[in-house]
Amino acid sequence: MSTDKYNSEGYPDPTAFEALCLIEKEQHALRAFRPIVYICSPYAGKIDKNVEAARRYSRFAVDRGYIPVVPHLLFPQFLDDASPGERQLGLFFGNALMSKCSEVWVFGETFSAGMRTEIKRARWKSYRLRYFTDECEEVTANVHTV
Repeated sequence: MSTDKYNSEGYPDPTAFEALCLIEKEQHALRAFRPIVYICSPYAGKIDKNVEAARRYSRFAVDRGYIPVVPHLLFPQFLDDASPGERQLGLFFGNALMSKCSEVWVFGETFSAGMRTEIKRARWKSYRLRYFTDECEEVTANVHTV
């Protein structure tokens, strides 16, 4: 958008110019800012299927202007989920990341034990929770129970 100091009749219009400059700055700031969201979805069980779904959920968040944080795509790269100690460490790391996010997005109709723990923590900390189906359609929170 190119802001002109002159109105359509060719006269200087400093008030309109200043207002249009502020609008342009706000639009630029909105494009530059992307809130961080925590993606809560299943991992254990059908790992390959769940990892692919988490990737899809992440893409969904990116396409809507968010930065997704998906601990179960990151930590299994170097932590052993089958080891109780390392699983607990991964959950601890996830909690630390969750505290940096503006929202927690919960995907799917079935909640794993890990997801239930994350949802309980998010509620306890009063984080904003949003619920989505497997197809990334938002649903009301009262449909889901933990």
